Amino acid sequence: MIEVLATGALGLLILWLLAVGLLLAYQRKLQYRTAPGPLPNPDEVGVPEMIPVTTRTEDGLDLVAWYRAAASEGAPTVVLFHGNAGHIGDRERKARFILDAGLGVLLVEWRGYGGNPGEPSESGLLADGRAALAFLRGQGVSPDRWVFFGESLGSGVAFKLAAEGPAPAAIVTEGAFTSAVDVGVRRYPLFPVRFLMKDRFDSLSLLPGLATPLLVLHGQKDRVVPPDMGLRLATASPGPVETFFPSEGGHVDLFDHGAGPILLTFLKRYVSMDG
Repeated sequence: MIEVLATGALGLLILWLLAVGLLLAYQRKLQYRTAPGPLPNPDEVGVPEMIPVTTRTEDGLDLVAWYRAAASEGAPTVVLFHGNAGHIGDRERKARFILDAGLGVLLVEWRGYGGNPGEPSESGLLADGRAALAFLRGQGVSPDRWVFFGESLGSGVAFKLAAEGPAPAAIVTEGAFTSAVDVGVRRYPLFPVRFLMKDRFDSLSLLPGLATPLLVLHGQKDRVVPPDMGLRLATASPGPVETFFPSEGGHVDLFDHGAGPILLTFLKRYVSMDG
């Protein structure tokens, strides 16, 4: 009997080790749900005034993004760092709302998404974000007119770039996590995720040194990133913080639950809207 139990335990251990090895080998395939593309044209998704532009990353990739300047020279530009699923063509409703308010919009597309070359990683997405901000500077849009909008995965990029500086005028998050590791631990509780993950996006650790006005949007029915993570981010920020946690909101669908007017009210309070 003891031998049978020992054999069974050994078999389970071997299976567990194999699973750990697979998680280690394929973690980026699990972490990033790339959308290969191709992208639609902006006019096909209801934002005809946006134009495809090319940003050049520090590691030599040419990436397509969509851009529309603000209606007035002094108005802010929202830099949207989208989440894991889909591509910038799926963010047309948010872009439409922001454009109709007279603000500029830069929809940042990641490497490996929307027909762009490359494979995503934490360092790679940060390079993509830096390239987008360099493009904005080239358009004459200074950091005091930047508003970072980070959806889920994109929030990790937004916080890191804000911490690197120059900081934007404001940061908005939707479905943001405290860290990618924290999400992984909850998703794979039987495995040593904290020791395995390469791309950690540790946003919570950055917040104590980041006093930029912050709006945290998080659905109470978010099943991808638990809403308590959004609350922890809001609590950790030393600067002005506002929150919107709609009771029926899910993951990054909060413009369906009234987030648009909340966003504009927040920006009018903390950001110069007309220069």
